[in-house]
Amino acid sequence: MSKDECQAPAAPVIDAFLGGWANTDLQVPLMPGSIYAAARRSAVSKRFPDERIIVPSGGLKVRSNDFDYAFRPHSAFIHLTGEEGTQAVPDSVLVFEPSPSGHSVTLFTRPRSARTPGPNSAEFYSDRRHGEFWTGRRRTLNETADALGVETAAYEDLERALGGARPTRVLRGIDQRVDALVAPAPQADAELVTFLSELRLIKDEWEIDQMRIAVDCTVAGFHDVAAEMHRVTSFDRGERWIEGTFNRRARLGGNGLGFETIAAAGAHACVLHWMRNDGPVKDGDLLLLDAGVESDSFYTGDITRTLPVNGHFTDTQRRVYDLVFAAQAAGIAALRPGARYREFHDAAMRVIAEGLDAWGLQPYGGTAATSESDLYRRYTVCGSGHMLGLDCHDCASARSETYMDGLLEAGHVLTVEPGLYFQPDDLTVPEELRGIAVRIEDDFVITADGPVCLSSELPRSADGVEAWIASMR
Repeated sequence: MSKDECQAPAAPVIDAFLGGWANTDLQVPLMPGSIYAAARRSAVSKRFPDERIIVPSGGLKVRSNDFDYAFRPHSAFIHLTGEEGTQAVPDSVLVFEPSPSGHSVTLFTRPRSARTPGPNSAEFYSDRRHGEFWTGRRRTLNETADALGVETAAYEDLERALGGARPTRVLRGIDQRVDALVAPAPQADAELVTFLSELRLIKDEWEIDQMRIAVDCTVAGFHDVAAEMHRVTSFDRGERWIEGTFNRRARLGGNGLGFETIAAAGAHACVLHWMRNDGPVKDGDLLLLDAGVESDSFYTGDITRTLPVNGHFTDTQRRVYDLVFAAQAAGIAALRPGARYREFHDAAMRVIAEGLDAWGLQPYGGTAATSESDLYRRYTVCGSGHMLGLDCHDCASARSETYMDGLLEAGHVLTVEPGLYFQPDDLTVPEELRGIAVRIEDDFVITADGPVCLSSELPRSADGVEAWIASMR
C-alpha cells in the first residue's frame, strides 16, 4: 500500500460516509473465562478495601512509522477481565471504585466507531489506528459488558472518573495517560503489582483447561517441525524454516506465539534465548526447538525438544542427551504438593553434577562450601524451570516466599527444563563436546495426587525421539 493510499479522506467527502448503514449490533454471550475473572476481581476488592484500583490494558506500540505491533493486553488486565484474542481493545482501563459493598468495577474502553454525526463520527473511516475500516470492528460498549460481565464506559470518560481525593493504587508503566492522571504512591503501587502476580500462582479449573489447549497446540507445532526435518538441510537459513513451520501452527490454532520461537541448530543451541534463527540446519547437527503457542485466551505452552537433524544421535550427542533426560526425570520425580519449589531444580542438578563428575568435568575447583549449582553453572547457566500461565515466565513479581522459596500446591503450573550447554570455545571441556547443547522441557500441573504432564504426547527419551522423527518422514 502506498503512502498516498493510506491518506484519510479529505473533509469534503465526510458526508459521503455518513448515513445509509445497517444496524449490525450483536447479541454477545458471556465469555466462559469472565465468570472466573469475576472471582479474581472479588479477591482484589477484598485485599484493598476503600481504595481505588486501576489496571490498564496498555496500548499500541509502534513497529515502524505508521505500523504497530499486534496488540496484546497486560496479563493482569487479562486475568481480571477474561478478555480474549483479537477482541482486546488498546487503551482500556479497569477501575475498581470503592463502594459500601466493596467495589464497583468499570471497564473504560473505546466503543465501536460511531457512524452518525457527532464526536468522533469520522473515526470509522479516517483513523488508521482505531477506525473500523482500517483495523476491523470493535464491540459496542453494551457488547463488551455482555461479553465480560462488567460495567463499561467510554475511554474518554476516564479522566473525570479518576477525579477526587481517594487512596489509589495503579499498575504503572502500562498506560502513560493513567500514570499522568494519578500521583504515584510507590509502596502502594508496588504492593498491587505483587498481589496481582501472586493472584496468578494458583490456576483455577478454567485456567488449567486453557493451559491444556495451549500445550496441545504447541505439541501439534512440534509434530509439524518433526515432519520437516527431512528437508530442512536444503535451506541456507533452515532455522527460519523451522521457525516459520511452528509459527504457522501458532497462528492457525491460537492467538499466536507465547514468546519468540527459539530454533537453534548446532552451536546456536548454546545460546539460551537464540531468536535470530538465521543459521543453517546441517546433517549431523542437533536442533534445539523451544517454542510455545499462546491460546486465544492468552495462556501459553512452553516446550523444548532437542532433535537430531538426520534422525539419529551420535554417541557423544546421546551421552549428553541421556544425562539431561535423567536430570529431567529426577526433577519430575520431585514434584508433589508440599514440596519446596526449589526441590525439583536441586534434584535435577544433583544428577547433572554426578554425571559431569563421572566425565571428569569440573570447570574450576570447588570446596565443601561451594554449592553444586554454583560449581556447574558454567555448563547449566540457568534454573531448571519456572511458573507458566498468561506469561511464559509467569508470576514474576511474586515475593520469593510465595514463589522461589515457597511450597508447591495443587493448581501450580510449571515447567521442568534442565539443560547442558557446552560452548564452542570452552577449553574446559573435551573438543568432542564443544558446541553441543541439550535442553528438554515439559509442562506440568500440580494436582493433589501429584504432577500431571500436559505435554506427555511428545517423546522425551533419546530412543523415543529417534522413533518419532522416523515416523514423521
